Amino acid sequence: MTTPKNPPPPMQGFNLHKIKKALLLGVYKSGGDKITCEDHLRELHRLCETFGIHDTLTITCPIKKYDSATYLGSGKLEELAILSKEQGIELVIFDDEISPHQQRNVEAIFQLPIIDRTELIIEVFAQRAQTKEAKLQIELAKVKYQFPRLRKLWTHLSRQSTGGGGFLKGEGEKQIEIDRRLLRRRIEVLQKEIEEVVNQRTTQRVARLRSGIPTFAIIGYTNAGKSTLLKTLTSADVLVEDKLFATLDTTTRKFLLPNRQEILLIDTVGFIRKIPHTLVASFKSTLEEAVHTDILLHLIDVSHPQAIEQAEATLEVLKELGAADHPIITVLNKIDACQDPMILTKLRVKFPKTVQISALHRTGLEELSEVMIEELSRLRKIFTLRIPQSQYALVAELMKEGRVIFSDYEENDVLLKIEIPARLEYKVIPFIEK
Repeated sequence: MTTPKNPPPPMQGFNLHKIKKALLLGVYKSGGDKITCEDHLRELHRLCETFGIHDTLTITCPIKKYDSATYLGSGKLEELAILSKEQGIELVIFDDEISPHQQRNVEAIFQLPIIDRTELIIEVFAQRAQTKEAKLQIELAKVKYQFPRLRKLWTHLSRQSTGGGGFLKGEGEKQIEIDRRLLRRRIEVLQKEIEEVVNQRTTQRVARLRSGIPTFAIIGYTNAGKSTLLKTLTSADVLVEDKLFATLDTTTRKFLLPNRQEILLIDTVGFIRKIPHTLVASFKSTLEEAVHTDILLHLIDVSHPQAIEQAEATLEVLKELGAADHPIITVLNKIDACQDPMILTKLRVKFPKTVQISALHRTGLEELSEVMIEELSRLRKIFTLRIPQSQYALVAELMKEGRVIFSDYEENDVLLKIEIPARLEYKVIPFIEK
């Protein structure tokens, strides 16, 4: 059996949870935006902290062009490999997603495990998942991510020659084929299990729509304060942490607006820049809670220097989900901690319907409620109706789903002045008083 000159360390025994110190690498084109690259690395550091790796060294690398074999040039990588050895680095994390081929080649240079932002995000999700659905979705994302990377796990095993000069499949190639079959089978099982959970969620969603209670989905970049807002408004017992992806599972709570209108508030998983497509695909059923609601509350952390970029990243995910045209109230959160008033100005210009709040300190919540009531009114209409008592089933439905302003009886008719969801308009058209 021949051995490569610089074989990468066998990854089968690699345990990410035991890593204490990591090198974080960010790359930008020469003359490009170094500041944005540095901000992305700060976010990568926060992802590491969330996972449990607190000791990191961050380095930004300007390049003229990306190397198809090693992403960065081999000379720069060898220089960084020496630095990593001197600094006691145990793991190297690229801020951008690298191919399995690049990953294998870089490992050979560093003689260290190499992962990218995508793999770290998947691991953070895996660590923080609570419900069966989230765990299934994350496992599916992980399996799909691992599938094209199988070969790198077995590069230390090569083809073995026979005495007759021919070649038989070596242990590595045999194992790759076995693993591919196992992974394909696991993907099928996971997709079937997720489909069952999705059907349950769909049933719950249909029941919610039938109840006629308007729904608001709280969406936004990870750590924007979504769970804090839900907890502040509803006194819900939800997890609130200053960590990325503290919430992976949707939480729904009832809330009574000042006009006595009952609504449902749904907290959703946070978005992030460079979110892995495997996660978007796997979490689509959860993220689609944002699609199947009446109004979106888009929370933006205005204390973050990259607040505008984070807001744009959220909108990109909404576009991918087909929810970009939904009614949106933009909620500028953490105004008490905002250091740059220009960010507020730019966001108010970019997003026409904005409210400034501090969910933590309960600032601006009255104004938020007023805007929510106003936006709901656009989804509801007031009608003056004369309905025959023979159609009392319709009257009962309207009273259940609407807000009665006036009611009376005249001979065999029910007189109603009522505010109802616009979706019910077609049912009352024959009974509108002229």
